[in-house]
Amino acid sequence: MTESPLAVRPATPEDVAALVRRAHRESIQITVVSGGHGPWSHDASDGMRIELTDLADISIDGTAVQIGGGATWGAVAAALSGEGVAISSGDTATVGVGGLTLGGGIGWMVRAWGLAIDQLIGAQVVTATGEIVEASANENADLFWALRGGGGNFGIVTRFDFDAHRIPGIVHGEYVIGGDAAAVLRTCRDIMRTAPRELTVTYMDVPAMDPSAPAGARLAAVWAGDDADALIAALRPVADSEGVEATVTSPAYRDILLEMPAPAAGEDTPVPPGFIGGNGLFAELDDDLIDRLVAFRAAYPASVVFLRSLGGAFGDVPQEETPFPARSAQWFVMAGGFDIPEMIDDDTRAAILADWRRIESGRLAEYGNFADTERPDAVPGMFTPEAYDGLRAVKATWDPHNLFRRNHNIIR
Repeated sequence: MTESPLAVRPATPEDVAALVRRAHRESIQITVVSGGHGPWSHDASDGMRIELTDLADISIDGTAVQIGGGATWGAVAAALSGEGVAISSGDTATVGVGGLTLGGGIGWMVRAWGLAIDQLIGAQVVTATGEIVEASANENADLFWALRGGGGNFGIVTRFDFDAHRIPGIVHGEYVIGGDAAAVLRTCRDIMRTAPRELTVTYMDVPAMDPSAPAGARLAAVWAGDDADALIAALRPVADSEGVEATVTSPAYRDILLEMPAPAAGEDTPVPPGFIGGNGLFAELDDDLIDRLVAFRAAYPASVVFLRSLGGAFGDVPQEETPFPARSAQWFVMAGGFDIPEMIDDDTRAAILADWRRIESGRLAEYGNFADTERPDAVPGMFTPEAYDGLRAVKATWDPHNLFRRNHNIIR
């Protein structure tokens, strides 16, 4: 185990347990960093920062996959690729397995295989008392239920057990939109209402940021399988839309995960600008919502709009089976402006927020993994009332003193 004043990188689950007992004994606040990027950037001067980076082993036995709590999805995708299996993960290679999974995990295979939590079959957890326990449908089932979407409120997960999926390959389509984005979105929306569940699409319109996210509007699509003709046929109306340029390839799954640009040698990681906006799970992408989103992006140069199709396997899971909200949602939507002082003033900030409030008014719930600030009053809106009550009960059992509170905190 390596340790600076209060930033610690444990090497084993037993190290993690010892740190938790110390934090409990000395009343030290804990922040857990599970290997990837995320909004919880508390430094070591503000308590104990437990970095799980060294707990990153990946074990594969057929479709049974065990992953350390500090692994990143890029490493997982690379390890699984040679075995002909995959797990639906996020979009970015540097995202931590722990953070994404505990919050739900909307990824490229969400319509084919559901959320990351829908593939989770067990976990090893260090509890608030410093015990190491197993959680599954048959062992500590209440804890296992809470881990599948309730966030990091209930313990530190040092190992995730997944049931992966065999897959011969994937097909990736990219559709650069040079014309009427609203018309293309309507076409895509209509396709996805009856599309095969092998198909998941995203829409993104962003300003110039980095090579992984060039400026402009585009649709990206992934087909869970190696049938390129099926993807081409399903999205032909999009490809035939005026101003659209289509490219279809068959990469490895690991190669569609974005790589976040690293700072140059000797440079600190840049602090991202503030974000004015939010996200939501929506029952439908109706014409009014499409128009609002396209107008939002056009009104504010330093803004972003992102959508992902849901349905399919995502909606197969009964609502009460996991704490994740809004299994009836058909679309995930995010929109917001970057708070860059030299580009916007107070009036613009207020206008961006007002426009976002009008957009979010129709959402079913907020997705916690894309909520980048600690807002205690917003946490109940990330769950159904029944799920929130259930999470409070689990919190009272497993963390009655709220040791694990540097997250979207469940108040017991």
